[in-house]
Amino acid sequence: MSVQETQEAETPQDNQVEGEVCDNPQQESKPAETAPAEAAAAPATPEEKIADLEAKLAQTHDQFLRKAADFENFRKRMNQEKQSAIEFANQSLLLDIIPIIDDFERAIHAGETSTDYQSFLEGIKMIEKRFINQLEAKWGLKRFNAAGSLFDPNLHEAMFMEKTNEVKEATVQEDFEKGYMLKDRVIRAAKVKVLMPE
Repeated sequence: MSVQETQEAETPQDNQVEGEVCDNPQQESKPAETAPAEAAAAPATPEEKIADLEAKLAQTHDQFLRKAADFENFRKRMNQEKQSAIEFANQSLLLDIIPIIDDFERAIHAGETSTDYQSFLEGIKMIEKRFINQLEAKWGLKRFNAAGSLFDPNLHEAMFMEKTNEVKEATVQEDFEKGYMLKDRVIRAAKVKVLMPE
């Protein structure tokens, strides 16, 4: 076989290969399918946006009204509990005072039917001592005497003053009314007569 025949025999095969490459529709590139994605990403119309915002606003407003109503109910309940606590805050103290009142009533009844003044007086003193001790031990109420101590405006209220050469500093001579402290706080200053140095 000559060289020319060999080239002619090979030529159709080359053409066939080229045809297959060029004419094969499966190997041609296809355009991307973007239509559905573009439709999904399309912006909402202004009317749709307004409707959506109005719905969200209505929902938020409803939530706000519910929270406001809950808070108002909570505030009223707290005020009622506070008022109740104030009204009954002294209940324990009053329950401690009631037996003292009973003692006074018995002492008065005994005084009406007896002429023993000394026994009556001793009974009254016992009631007072019990009362003071109970208030101090359980409630922290302390009574203090001012007579003989240096005048302290934080503890004493001067009702009368008298100048004398017997003292070098202002000194309480007499208690008109005793002072009281609740724990460490003065709740009633003692009313006193004060001697002032000349």
